[in-house]
Amino acid sequence: MSTLNGQVIGQAHYATRALLERAVAPLGLTFGQVLALNALAAGPVERDHLTHRITSTLKVDPPAVQEMIAGLVDANLAQDDTDAERIRLTDTGHATQARVADAVSGITARLYADIPADDASAAARVLTLVTHRANAELAA
Repeated sequence: MSTLNGQVIGQAHYATRALLERAVAPLGLTFGQVLALNALAAGPVERDHLTHRITSTLKVDPPAVQEMIAGLVDANLAQDDTDAERIRLTDTGHATQARVADAVSGITARLYADIPADDASAAARVLTLVTHRANAELAA
């Protein structure tokens, strides 16, 4: 049996991320852009909020996120909303995000298919707690 620690968690993250990156490579998307597309899928978002969400998730600085967003705009996947402070998906962006969601669903179905619901719930609770604790330490 494996011991739950950062190495085990990291290996699972990077293996899963590699599958996702391979799936979205034909779309010309980076992992960060996938996160931004998913954040924008529900509707327009203030640029500052989107930047904060991605920086806090990926632990990168705001200029890196602004570059990701600019890449989405350049690819006609996102555009300024009615005011320049908000950004939204274009029709092409919605279609691309739907393709990403399909890829994620397939990966999730394959990787988690036979894991008992109670085990998956316990793992989710533990990993959420670890994430909150690590983020609190980073913020201190």
